[in-house]
Amino acid sequence: MGLVTEREPFRTRIKVRHYELDTLGHLNHAVYHSYGEVSRLELLERAGAMKGLGNVASVLLETHVVFRRELRAGDEVDVTCDVKFGSGKTFSMDSNIYKADGTLAAEITCTLGLMDLEIRKLVADPRGRFEAAGADMKLLSTAE
Repeated sequence: MGLVTEREPFRTRIKVRHYELDTLGHLNHAVYHSYGEVSRLELLERAGAMKGLGNVASVLLETHVVFRRELRAGDEVDVTCDVKFGSGKTFSMDSNIYKADGTLAAEITCTLGLMDLEIRKLVADPRGRFEAAGADMKLLSTAE
């Protein structure tokens, strides 16, 4: 029997810029949300998840950050992103921000949905919508 290994989630590398710092000299709290957004959009693009959805787009419904370690100018971080689908109209795209030495700097949890842009309502079965659009489901989610 072969060895089963856990797949790593998608990662995006980002460098902390001086203009992103607060008065204490570390990354401003709002920028952590931006880093999560960068990783979410990179993953959706790389997985081909937004092509073929027609008049439907992802919409962020809730986001929460837990700060673990400070980030300073010049730090390079890896921001992971992993999708988890449930049975309803929403799904999660959670991210961790890691310093170059592997230290966990922040955890970001997000709830999203897919919105029909004409009627401005969430559509049912986002997983099915992504799959039908030809998205790489294994890249989107380590649970696939």
